Amino acid sequence: MTLETIGVGGGCHWCTEAVFTALRGVQTVQQGFINSVPPHDGFSEAVIVVFDPDTIPLKVIIDIHLRTHAATSNHSMREKYRSAIYTYSDEQSENVDQILTELQSNFDKKIITQTLPFGAFKLSDEKYQNYGVKNSNGQFCKTYIDPKLSMLRVKYSKLVKS
Repeated sequence: MTLETIGVGGGCHWCTEAVFTALRGVQTVQQGFINSVPPHDGFSEAVIVVFDPDTIPLKVIIDIHLRTHAATSNHSMREKYRSAIYTYSDEQSENVDQILTELQSNFDKKIITQTLPFGAFKLSDEKYQNYGVKNSNGQFCKTYIDPKLSMLRVKYSKLVKS
């Protein structure tokens, strides 16, 4: 099995971690902050996803990412929640750009998600790791994480872990 690594950010990393942790074929999810090259060298909430592309293709990873954050909204919190896919090679970057172009037809508004080279990563504090699991009955999870997981169970039922 050959694993692939990608970084994704766009919304709260607690939510993003919960979404990708719920998927078959995802081996690990690290929650924290990612930066890229200038002018995107400030750290922004994101996760690193290590996955088996034979079980869950990159196109599906990206589609799920776009559907679980405001991928078409250039809102005022974009510095903290940069809508981006962080790539680890030129080839991966080209592939992501092609996938984003293909997926655009599924959205009424323009996708603002950027393809950026991965720069560095800082892991979140331990108390925030696995936030969705540790706080599943909390109001934040019920309000923000549960609806995303419900959408996954409907749209991607075969990929959601039982």
